[in-house]
Amino acid sequence: MLLPMFPLPSVFFSGEIVALHIFEERYKQLISDVRDRPMNFGVPVYVDGEMAYGTELELKEIIKTYDSGEMDIICVGRRSFKLNTFQKVMEGKLYAAGEVEFLPYFDDGVTSLRDNVLNLIIELYGLMDVSILGLTTENFDVYQLIHKIGLSLAQEYKLLKMTYESERLLYIKAHLINTIQVLKQVNQSKEMIGMNGHFKNFDPIDFKDFKI
Repeated sequence: MLLPMFPLPSVFFSGEIVALHIFEERYKQLISDVRDRPMNFGVPVYVDGEMAYGTELELKEIIKTYDSGEMDIICVGRRSFKLNTFQKVMEGKLYAAGEVEFLPYFDDGVTSLRDNVLNLIIELYGLMDVSILGLTTENFDVYQLIHKIGLSLAQEYKLLKMTYESERLLYIKAHLINTIQVLKQVNQSKEMIGMNGHFKNFDPIDFKDFKI
């Protein structure tokens, strides 16, 4: 399938709400074309000088159009894909295009594993003293918080290529456990540093009966 392409050094996931500011002429044209036709566009991830995988985005709303033609838009992530071919400039257009192959996706994540991940995220946010009110098992979607749990671009990219939800959740769980452990050690070190910053009174040692 041929898709217009908007390469970015970012990873987006299925169901994720994506806010973008469009300012380059080629992407103004791309969004105008997508708006006028029932067509989605692809965001291949530019990482380590290469583009191989990405996510299909659907334009949901143009929030604002500026006098300059720049736009604030809202999109939603749809399917992840493998990029088979890439044209730097699509014929007759300013923007790029590419042939993609959509990856299969198997939602085999069990409820208990999702609950584990949710509880770890709550614990992580608690350690950072960040409020996470209103998050419950019923409304929890890990991909709405995926960019806020300390994953690197390389880690997010690795997740994007996974085709089983259970594999993704286990990867996220392992990351959260490691991150929480590091934060606990950091907090413990901060407490020790804080203690060492206070004046302390020590009773003098009486050496009068001391022998070697």
